Amino acid sequence: MTDSAPTRLAQLRFLERVQLRDLERTRRWIAEEERREQERQRGLEARPPAPDWLIEQSLSRDVAPVYVHVGGCHMAGKRSKGASRDQALRALTEGVDACPHCRPDTELGILD
Repeated sequence: MTDSAPTRLAQLRFLERVQLRDLERTRRWIAEEERREQERQRGLEARPPAPDWLIEQSLSRDVAPVYVHVGGCHMAGKRSKGASRDQALRALTEGVDACPHCRPDTELGILD
């Protein structure tokens, strides 16, 4: 009767192949994640700079804008659009309210 059970060396070689396959898979995952991170970084670098000023529109097109904000104001609503310094100044002088949080009127040098 012959012993057909794998030898310890054969078992270790099998384990080595399994671990190498797992290591190769992990390295592929790492390479894919590095590629995604590079793409994300390129996207961030290609993003246009945030506007210096924002004008927040009202819910209705027939109503004047609601607020003027400093760019990046955490209170600016989703209906805010980027504006030039001149547009922000004009909006404030034409009666659009300055955001009470970021105070664009102060930033622009407009005193009440």
